[in-house]
Amino acid sequence: MKKIIIFVLALLFSNVQAEQYTFAFVPQQSAKVLAKKWGPILRYVSDKSGYQINFRTAPKIPVFEQRVSQGDYDFAYMNPVHYTVFAENPGYQAFAKQKGKKIKGIFVVAKDSKIKELSDLKGSTLAFPAPAAFAASVLPRGLLSEQKIEFKPKYVGSHDSVYMSVARGLYPAGGGIQRTFGTTSPAIREKLKVLTITEGFTPHAFASHPRVPKEVVAAVQKAFVEMFSDAKGKELLLNVGFKKGAEKASSSDWDDVRKLGYTELPK
Repeated sequence: MKKIIIFVLALLFSNVQAEQYTFAFVPQQSAKVLAKKWGPILRYVSDKSGYQINFRTAPKIPVFEQRVSQGDYDFAYMNPVHYTVFAENPGYQAFAKQKGKKIKGIFVVAKDSKIKELSDLKGSTLAFPAPAAFAASVLPRGLLSEQKIEFKPKYVGSHDSVYMSVARGLYPAGGGIQRTFGTTSPAIREKLKVLTITEGFTPHAFASHPRVPKEVVAAVQKAFVEMFSDAKGKELLLNVGFKKGAEKASSSDWDDVRKLGYTELPK
């Protein structure tokens, strides 16, 4: 009888699991790298919020964009252009962002490259993660266009793929961002140098789908914002390049990006 009671209680307990939600990260890096960096953060947030938050990503940035446009994810970490577009439809709402940070695009070249300025890239085929990768693609391409430098873009799928292809000499230069460049493989990073840096904008958004209950969003937001004041949480955020932690955010924080005029994702 005692064994039966224990069995029944175990069944009841298994059905009272924490509510589960998906949290997807734009694939700036490989799924393996993202899971290694963000998985522990989501486990921390799950413990602090009381809700089970499960890591998700996509094989390529365009696939991620399609899934977000369909509202496949409960939460998503997306670039600034993604956010301004997906805030309109399907209605994702920002609740946090990296604290004290302006996102800037960079051009990287081989450390021993003879390229000294952007004009040296005229007529070249250049590596970018994806058409709508904001700081790593939209901003660098815009910089070249402003200076009337003709080039051919080659989209290689992720930030790490850009750095790797330039380090291997497949392309003379490529677009990225300071955070992913700083956290890419040291063996690759040591072969590269930053050629130029673009203007800064509001960084990536942590955003929730409108179907997620407000109390859940509030609990997840609180966990992210308070992480940096905890030794373990601070260590986890430093590991993804968040040098000052995360802070609360609202949709209007991305008005600087909206002024660029993107009503849909660049093709």
